Amino acid sequence: MKSIIEFLSELAKNNNREWFEKNKQRYRTIKQRMDAFAERLVDVIARFDPNIEGLKAKDVTYRIYRDTRFSKDKTPYKTWFGVFVCPRGKKSGFAGYYVHLEPARNFYMLCSGAYCPSAGEQRSVREEFMTEGEAFVEAIEAAQGFDLVWDGAYKRVPNGWSAEDEFSQYYRLRAYLVERLVDESYFTADDFFDRVADDFSRTKPFNDTLNRAIEYAREMGW
Repeated sequence: MKSIIEFLSELAKNNNREWFEKNKQRYRTIKQRMDAFAERLVDVIARFDPNIEGLKAKDVTYRIYRDTRFSKDKTPYKTWFGVFVCPRGKKSGFAGYYVHLEPARNFYMLCSGAYCPSAGEQRSVREEFMTEGEAFVEAIEAAQGFDLVWDGAYKRVPNGWSAEDEFSQYYRLRAYLVERLVDESYFTADDFFDRVADDFSRTKPFNDTLNRAIEYAREMGW
C-alpha cells in the first residue's frame, strides 16, 4: 500500500503525460498492486456479505485516465484510488462498500451505501423510511464509527411526502451514504484487511436495507 500512496503523491505533483510516460512501467507495477488490493478487499468483504462473491478487480476499480472533455480541469490522470464493492459490480447501481485514498489531499475514507439512486429508487427508499423507519434507523446506528452523509440533501421535505411523518427528515436525502474518515496509517497498518472487514461488516444491515428497496423499485419499473 505504501508504494501505491507514494506513486499517487508523485503523480499529483507531476500530472502530465510526459511524466506518466516516463513512469509507465512503474505504473504497470502499481496497477498490479492496486488490482491485487481490490480483489483481496472483495474476498474479505465476502466473508460477511456473500452477495459480492466472485467480483474481479475490473468490476470494482476505476481507470486512472480522466475524461477531460467537459471539465475545466484538464489534468489527464486521477490522483486517487478507489474501490467500490457492490453486488454485480460498480455499474450496477446497488449499494456497496467503498474505499478512497487520495494522498495529495490527505483524504482517506471508508463509505457504504448508494451514491446516485434513480428517482424511482429514492421513492422506494423513502417508502422504507415511511413504513419501516425505526428498523432503517437501527441499521444506520448499527454502523458504529460511521456518520450519515447529509451533503446534497434537500433543504425541505420533497413534495408528495409528509413532513409530519416520524422519520420525515430522511426524505430529504438524495444519496444514502454512511462514511468514516480515517488517515493514511489506517491503510498502511499490517492488519488493514481485518480492520476494514470489521468496520464494513457493521454497515451491512444499512446496505441490505437499501438494496432491498432498490431491487423493489426495479421490479416495479419505477
